[in-house]
Amino acid sequence: MMKMTFTEQATKIFNQAITDYHLTDNIDTPMHNPYSRESVDYRLYMKCWIDTVQWHLEDIIRDPHIDPLEALTLKRRIDRSNQDRTDLVEDIDSYFRQQYSSVNPMPDARLNTESPAWAVDRLSILALKIYHMQEQASRADASAEHRAKCQAKLNVLLEQQQDLSLAIDQLLEDIQEGRKYMKVYRQMKMYNDPSTNPVLYEARKGGGDVTEQ
Repeated sequence: MMKMTFTEQATKIFNQAITDYHLTDNIDTPMHNPYSRESVDYRLYMKCWIDTVQWHLEDIIRDPHIDPLEALTLKRRIDRSNQDRTDLVEDIDSYFRQQYSSVNPMPDARLNTESPAWAVDRLSILALKIYHMQEQASRADASAEHRAKCQAKLNVLLEQQQDLSLAIDQLLEDIQEGRKYMKVYRQMKMYNDPSTNPVLYEARKGGGDVTEQ
């Protein structure tokens, strides 16, 4: 049996996380990660779990009748989720850097436009889009026109998933062979930092009570 490519394994884990979440379909369901904490599989599962919960938070907050206080609470939760997602992507990039730390890039090695983990981030979101578009394409209470439109979109998403998977596997192969090299820039989200967000540091100077995002 042929060994799965990285993206085949990642997509399998993403689909597992999405399926596990929808057993309860509740944003407050605790995550039960089945993988070893030290493994990249654990991080991939957690990554997609965070994405899945946030997907549904984004649905809820768009309710036109939502209570404003509830919406603010959800917005804060989405902010925290975005930071958790960014931290986890950077952790996955650290895994890749460790994996290829012994590789000596060729003299003409090129730099990729994004790191492997940020491409994997897009693959996780694609898995979510495919799951939910499949739901829409199969909705019994929707019109035939709606289902047909969603099926057409689903076909595009599936093709995009194939193309992105191939591109990620080729990138990892290029890094392993020294044809490309990794260079990772950490995300510097200034609005999360009380020393760089003017709303936060001005409030502190004025003695205001500021809750950090």
